[in-house]
Amino acid sequence: MSFDADHLRRCARLARLALADDEIAPLEREIARMLDLVGELRHAALDAVEPMAHPLGLMLVPRHDAVTERDAHEALLALAPETRLGLYLVPKVIE
Repeated sequence: MSFDADHLRRCARLARLALADDEIAPLEREIARMLDLVGELRHAALDAVEPMAHPLGLMLVPRHDAVTERDAHEALLALAPETRLGLYLVPKVIE
């Protein structure tokens, strides 16, 4: 897959990133190297590799699903400067 300066500028614009002209060429080279690596990985022989849930073979220890903490909703609401009907009131920031 090719990734040229136009693609880079378009992606930067969509992501709302400001890129200076002197940043384009180095980024283009880095992204091209990453895409080349992904292309190599596509051709890797994975037939003998078994699927795994975790690369380190760690096991999750199951535990009982029990409530271990008390309901702190009222205590946390009491810390707020202003509440109404069990909800936090905050200043309006968007018109």
